Amino acid sequence: MWRGEHGRVTTRRTVEPRLDPGSRTSGTAYDDYVGTRTLHGLVKTRTDEPSERAFLVISQVMELYFGLICFEWRYAQRAVRGDDVPEAVAALRRSVQHMTALNASWASLRGLTPRRFTSFRGALGEASGFQSYAYRHLEFLLGLKSEAMVRPHRRSGEVYDELVAALHAPSLYDDVLALLDRRGYPIPASVLGRDLSAEYAPSPAVERAWIDVYRVEEPTGGELFQLAEALVDIAEEFTDWRQRHLAAVRRSLGAKPGTGGSSGLAWLERSLARSVFPELFSARTHM
Repeated sequence: MWRGEHGRVTTRRTVEPRLDPGSRTSGTAYDDYVGTRTLHGLVKTRTDEPSERAFLVISQVMELYFGLICFEWRYAQRAVRGDDVPEAVAALRRSVQHMTALNASWASLRGLTPRRFTSFRGALGEASGFQSYAYRHLEFLLGLKSEAMVRPHRRSGEVYDELVAALHAPSLYDDVLALLDRRGYPIPASVLGRDLSAEYAPSPAVERAWIDVYRVEEPTGGELFQLAEALVDIAEEFTDWRQRHLAAVRRSLGAKPGTGGSSGLAWLERSLARSVFPELFSARTHM
């Protein structure tokens, strides 16, 4: 019951779902929208090892999250370029929630022991997460650029073209720094006009700009402060992703070489040293 107009108590009528197959809300409507049969049809294991199904499904889920996160960041970039900081912050905060869910996916692989992984690893051939173009695009949006990481996709046509474009396009951080400059926090021309295909390198001037942003805008919760904190959250979630990836590989594979030809554990350990949005963290030493 609920109290309606003039304080009268009214009984809310429960509406039952339509179960008639011929109705507009028949069971196929959900399947048609979500593509349920298509999604489940994509789960095609290569062995009878039960753990392979979890490995495959979680890999597919992660790929979907990579694409969703990239969508949010590209949307945020457009908002930043249009000086709509609140809209950009909203998109970035959504992406943080997506990244939290993405990171939680690793829990499903905790039971993947070396014996179980080895039982189906050979059937993967040279397939490796190292070859994920969606994850590579995600890294490029964060400013972790590398021309060498595009080369494995040379025979992939449209995918290769998309990665080359992302390599030479501004990263999310590049657009944010351009915004700071427009808002009166000077960013050197050497940073704004740098080779965008190269990995971002920290700048003392950018660090000073962030110090000023926090000094001026944190007391009032200003737009640029909110933007900075959203980027910090993204950086932390991304670090969490890489640490969980490293832990999963160490647990199931040890120091064996990766299936895609990488050095496996050693490669992931080196990757952890590559930081994103570095001045947002180094500036805190001086605040």
